[in-house]
Amino acid sequence: MTSESPNITDAAKTWLKIGFLSFGGPAAQIALMHKVLVDETKWLTEKTYLNALSFCMLLPGPEAMQLAAWSGWRLHGVLGGLIAGLSFILPGAFVVLVLAALYAVFGTTPLVTSLFLGIKAAVIVIVLEALMKVAKRALKRQDHWVLAALAFAAIFFFGLPFPVIIVIAATYGYLTTRGTYEPAGDETRVPLAKTLKTAGIWLALWLVPLGGLWLSLGSGHLIVEIGLLFSKLAVVTFGGAYAVLTYLSQEVVINRAWLTPTEMIDALGLAETTPGPLILVTEFVAYLAGAKAGGLVMGLAAAFVGLWMTFIPCFLWVFTGAPYIDRLDRSPRLSGALAGITASVVGVILNLGVWFALHSLFGTVTQQTTGPLQLWVPELASFDWRALLLTVLAGVLLLRFKIGLFGLLGIMSLSGWAISQI
Repeated sequence: MTSESPNITDAAKTWLKIGFLSFGGPAAQIALMHKVLVDETKWLTEKTYLNALSFCMLLPGPEAMQLAAWSGWRLHGVLGGLIAGLSFILPGAFVVLVLAALYAVFGTTPLVTSLFLGIKAAVIVIVLEALMKVAKRALKRQDHWVLAALAFAAIFFFGLPFPVIIVIAATYGYLTTRGTYEPAGDETRVPLAKTLKTAGIWLALWLVPLGGLWLSLGSGHLIVEIGLLFSKLAVVTFGGAYAVLTYLSQEVVINRAWLTPTEMIDALGLAETTPGPLILVTEFVAYLAGAKAGGLVMGLAAAFVGLWMTFIPCFLWVFTGAPYIDRLDRSPRLSGALAGITASVVGVILNLGVWFALHSLFGTVTQQTTGPLQLWVPELASFDWRALLLTVLAGVLLLRFKIGLFGLLGIMSLSGWAISQI
């Protein structure tokens, strides 16, 4: 923190401004916060900001939102962290809720279907770009390439659950890394009682409502199942939003059939157009699942539970771990475990891209199983040449001309409508 901190009112206004302007996914949001917090206001130093970014990238969940919460905590404690985190979440959450409600009513009309034809093509390329960025950062050793390949095979060909892949990759990284923790000479000890108190408060905020839903509605109720699933997502989804989407797609489309593949791809496309963290796609998914089961009221309840179970754990990780941020770089084995996780996430995101591509380019894709092996087999006769042409166009616009995400989705939706008129 710099020598002159803002008062909390000025900080709150700035956080709300960031929340409304945070389009474009994690990279754009992190760059926006750097511009405001380091370059313009100078509330944080470059070193402090980058250390915090490294810390948040090691946590499960959306790194950009957690970076905002940590920055607010650094400036004004827990209240500042809450203001920053909620300002980052709530504008986009409102927009996503409105879009989800509209989609539930109008999503199958010819006009909406034609617009989403282009958005689906854009999603394929967006995931490809994310894959390239994560791979460049994560695959620095030969064994990391092997981990990525094995993770892809495990989830794509054998349907191995995402949490299992994460545990195996973390264990490998931990056991194959040498070195011990080396404390710094000026290191300040954090009282254990204070850490446990912080963790206890946020665990209660997370798990007590979930337990109350379980006791009042029963374990088989959709709202409870959404709470349990999204709580699990909050624990195991290292590697950013696209890793979350892989696990979410595996659960809500393949294992539970709450959404169709088309609806899942549309959910991501809409989430890409809104401010706030991309993980708000969970709110969209929860609303659709609830609305299908019980209309508007059930959809709203499901969306609220989905938001709560997605983001309360984020505050838990940030507020509990923030005092220890400077110690992470001095723990080689922990860094090794997290490097293993990040490498495996590359394979997981590749699986997401292939899965999206198959369901976008072909009208019919079936899962065929032989023993433990599973294969997604497209029906060649259902190939959609329009989807391929739009995907190529999206690739040229994003990867060659570096067009902004918002502009890309606008152009692609109009292109989808135009080509559907042929």
